[in-house]
Amino acid sequence: MGNNLVQITVNQAKLSIIKGDITQQATDAIVNAANSSLMGGGGVDGAIHRAGGPAILEECKQIVARQGRLPTGKAVMTTGGNLKAKHVIHTVGPIWHGGGKGEVESLESAYRESLKLAAENDLASVSFPSISTGAYGYPIEQASRIALGSVISFLRESVTSIKEVVFVLFDSRTFDIYASALQKIVAKKE
Repeated sequence: MGNNLVQITVNQAKLSIIKGDITQQATDAIVNAANSSLMGGGGVDGAIHRAGGPAILEECKQIVARQGRLPTGKAVMTTGGNLKAKHVIHTVGPIWHGGGKGEVESLESAYRESLKLAAENDLASVSFPSISTGAYGYPIEQASRIALGSVISFLRESVTSIKEVVFVLFDSRTFDIYASALQKIVAKKE
């Protein structure tokens, strides 16, 4: 792995940042950066639906039929279909409009609600992509701080079933930005 892994322990849980393909993760759940229609799409969303097969979309359709579109910052869970992960947690991150339209709160909420859902279902491990930094245009430097901050404070505040959170980042640039954000957070705490 070399420099492709950064890891810290928060409370009883392990928080890691790796470079890789989230669809290949064997954690109990992987998080999908979905859109509110839950109908699959580009980026991570499309890749997860392709790898997991039609069972995921089927359940997404049932959820939308039951409760309507998924609001920004909320999360729902489906089967993992053909994925190694048993579950997919779908959450909707904010579209970046310059930062003054509640994006920070919505992004924090997407991470928090995903972890809450995992904990409610007694899951031990969750993998996240970098939510909102693709097509939704959220600047990665800011998004990485919010992502890591939200996950760390969730793990600090609550003793839950969650023992491992992995950020799975697709390319070196995103990995490097998350890794340095984590190092800064750790340095501040010491």
